[in-house]
Amino acid sequence: MRPLVSIIMGSTSDMPVMKQAAEFLEMMEIPFEINALSAHRVPHRVMEFAEGAAGRGVKVIIAGAGGAAHLPGVIAAYTPLPVIGVPINSSNSIDGWDSLLSILQMPSGIPVATVALDGAKNAAILAVQMLALSDDALMEKVKAFKADLASKIAKANDELAEIKYKYKTN
Repeated sequence: MRPLVSIIMGSTSDMPVMKQAAEFLEMMEIPFEINALSAHRVPHRVMEFAEGAAGRGVKVIIAGAGGAAHLPGVIAAYTPLPVIGVPINSSNSIDGWDSLLSILQMPSGIPVATVALDGAKNAAILAVQMLALSDDALMEKVKAFKADLASKIAKANDELAEIKYKYKTN
């Protein structure tokens, strides 16, 4: 089985956040790989990975990083594949702002789709939506996932309707 999505993180300390992406891909039955690569400690390996990912069958890369968070941008510079950046509020982050801005503020021509701080699950959802564009069965799974989200809100409103207040109008 070849990976369709590659989950990359700056170090294994990012795994508590990035596992959210792995868990969603697992639930959707999407083959994926997980690796730690550092844009600063092993830049040559990052380049080799990024340049070779498409040739190995990878379709989307999810890259999480904290602190200066150059990893997603460096990967995007070396690959034609879509890269989804996950800014991580890590131990060397300034409340996550440095990570967020490092990933978000890419120069023209090197886009990185950026999700919320520690938003690895949303990165995986976006990756699956990208893959579903050319896979009808996967699109049905995405639609079912979205319908489940909607049903949870409907259930929540039903529960809220049961709460009584003197001046509550619904």
